[in-house]
Amino acid sequence: MTALILFGSFIVFLLIGVPISVSLGAATMISLFTFDVPLAVIPQRMFTALDSVSIMAIPLFVLAGNLMTKGGISRRLVDFFNSIIGNVRGGMAFAMVLACAFFAALSGSAPATVLAIGSMLYPDMVRIGYPKERCAGLLAVAGGLGPIIPPSIIMVVYCTITNTSVGDMFKAGIVEGVMIAVVLIGLCVFYAHKDKWPKNEEKVSLKELGRNFISALPAIFLPVIILGGIYSGIMTPTESAAAATIYALIVGVFVYKEIKPKDLYEILLESGKSSAMILFIIATSTAFSWLFTFSGISTQLVNAIIAMNLAPWVFLLIIAIILLIFGTFLEGIATCVLLVPVLWPIAQSLGIGAIHFGMLVCTANVIGNMTPPVAVNLFSAASVSKLKMGEIAKGELPFFLGFCAVFFLFVFIPELSTLLL
Repeated sequence: MTALILFGSFIVFLLIGVPISVSLGAATMISLFTFDVPLAVIPQRMFTALDSVSIMAIPLFVLAGNLMTKGGISRRLVDFFNSIIGNVRGGMAFAMVLACAFFAALSGSAPATVLAIGSMLYPDMVRIGYPKERCAGLLAVAGGLGPIIPPSIIMVVYCTITNTSVGDMFKAGIVEGVMIAVVLIGLCVFYAHKDKWPKNEEKVSLKELGRNFISALPAIFLPVIILGGIYSGIMTPTESAAAATIYALIVGVFVYKEIKPKDLYEILLESGKSSAMILFIIATSTAFSWLFTFSGISTQLVNAIIAMNLAPWVFLLIIAIILLIFGTFLEGIATCVLLVPVLWPIAQSLGIGAIHFGMLVCTANVIGNMTPPVAVNLFSAASVSKLKMGEIAKGELPFFLGFCAVFFLFVFIPELSTLLL
């Protein structure tokens, strides 16, 4: 009965247009009336969910990403990669993938990656003759590297829930991110020759290449601070996020000189809004998941699935499909906080590793960013390209399938997730 009230009221709130975070909290509050538990437990659980050092990395990475975007870091990365491979056929598409991969190692956010790189590259690509729909589709999919190549906000959330090493999750993300980037570049090569994509006819001199490299050097050095600090053991992920924020501020204000004192208020306000949205979803989702466990539904579900004697790979396939479906209408972090506390004990009982399961969860949620109706990547690409959602969805199809192919490789081959461990 509790499960019916909990999920039924949640779905009703979603259908009438109530925001996800509020729907989760309201459904939890309504369901609590079936127990002899005071309503004060909701704010207690919400506070406990956010009372974590690891969670502090999220607003810091959001702020660092906004500082990098406003400070001109993304533009210099685009110029550098374009000067290397822009003169080959389809070279600007390769540059888009590489720039998205590199910016992903700075921001950890898919929409931020799409907006930052797309605003720099997409107009020029269309101007010299690249197909609009295919370019916008590539941008939407390549932006999905944001939450996979570390640092990743959703990976931090997952590790906080399951008490898993953030550093180990980041290592798994590097492997998958590189594989996806290679697949996307391979598809770009195929379509560049099949559809005769243009190439940049302007020759880049060694002097200009060197100038672009020196200009991009402060931006290139940033992942060294973030990832090097974590893997060397000098800094925790949260400390690394703080260091990245300070470095991005110094580069934007004093090196590139594109961030003015008057811009800081807008950057802080935008970062605060984004962080508050993410943290509120985490807080209400945690209260929702606690009630799910407290009511005994979680235990019953675990026992029922164990009784089925499913092979681990069958369970993972089922969970992958469930997560892909949830990802089409729920924001990725909400899906993670909502389902991981329920699904992780089952995966653990079947002997599935935390890193392997984490990569499945994180990647499935990223794929959800590319599929309507939520599709924040498509919305971001539409704001850059001014195309309709359907046109972008059509253009992204081959790249989307390539992304999914790598995802299912990780589902069925757990060794890929632990390759660098």
